[in-house]
Amino acid sequence: MSASVVFINPLEDADWNDRLASSPGHSFFHTSNWAQVLHESYDYQPVYAAIIENGEFLALIPVMEVRSILTGRRGVSLPFTDYCEPISTGERHLLAAMDSLREYGKDAGWKYIEFRGDGYFGDNVPCFGYYYGHKLSVAKNAADLSADMRDSTRRNIKKARKSGVRVEIATSLEAMTAFYRLHVMTRRMHGLPPQPFSFFRNIHEYIISENLGLIILASYKEKYISGAVYFHFNDQAFYKYGASNRNYQELRASNLVMWEAINWYSAKGCRTFCFGRTDTDAAGLRQFKSGWGAEERTINYYRYAPGKERFLGTSEPSKERGYGILTKMPLPMLLLAGRVLYRHMG
Repeated sequence: MSASVVFINPLEDADWNDRLASSPGHSFFHTSNWAQVLHESYDYQPVYAAIIENGEFLALIPVMEVRSILTGRRGVSLPFTDYCEPISTGERHLLAAMDSLREYGKDAGWKYIEFRGDGYFGDNVPCFGYYYGHKLSVAKNAADLSADMRDSTRRNIKKARKSGVRVEIATSLEAMTAFYRLHVMTRRMHGLPPQPFSFFRNIHEYIISENLGLIILASYKEKYISGAVYFHFNDQAFYKYGASNRNYQELRASNLVMWEAINWYSAKGCRTFCFGRTDTDAAGLRQFKSGWGAEERTINYYRYAPGKERFLGTSEPSKERGYGILTKMPLPMLLLAGRVLYRHMG
């Protein structure tokens, strides 16, 4: 008799991460810590479809239910997550979990279920949109990591150091607050509202403080000019958020921040370092990430409409679109826009 599909909440399972760590195909985004951040920040409800046998996952599809008066009710795997591929020990188990999730979504009245990443469907299923992803092997010494870089990347690191840029690795709430100031500045520059500070405070409480992430800040003449937030789980590291003051762009502080992160994770025994997703029209960011010697791939997103029993395919690049008017918006209004809108976006 085959094991049955259950819908579980990782926030109610004290052994979740331990079970996850022994499951092939897991990532940081499957952890209960990330689920906690999404739930606490935006009141999303976990609906994780799983098959568990002898305490181990045979299949797992993490989904958060997003309820919004603006964007409707839907399931997303997972909101504000670059990719979240399924855990599965075999096609039979994955199909069973998928079928149960589709039925759940139909009964719940979801507009669609969004799946972020490959491993769910074959080539015959249309994707809704796609991004670029970059992954670097960091199971090497510093000399080999440096040798894998593009010449221009090495030059930029040297330039930052020669210019007097200083880097610090931190885990404090004060460091997160300093990063958030840069984050607001960067989002405004791109015509986008920033996520509310409560989101980053929850990242600090449930991830950074739990030794599953870190903050790296670069300063010049006692002023923070660049920074990034990283997550890690087992032997995987993940670059999640980056920000900088463009007035100091010529100092190449972002290159030094990334190099310090790669070195740190390599020394800690990580095997892979992921650079997150990149919009297909973000040529500069794509070049920055590929300059470290990372392998590029396509990250496909899929949307399935349970009520219509079909996929919503467009096969167009997915983009985070900015609005020029936001670059001129007073800061209090910009922050308010972020607090109001993000929970509806998912």
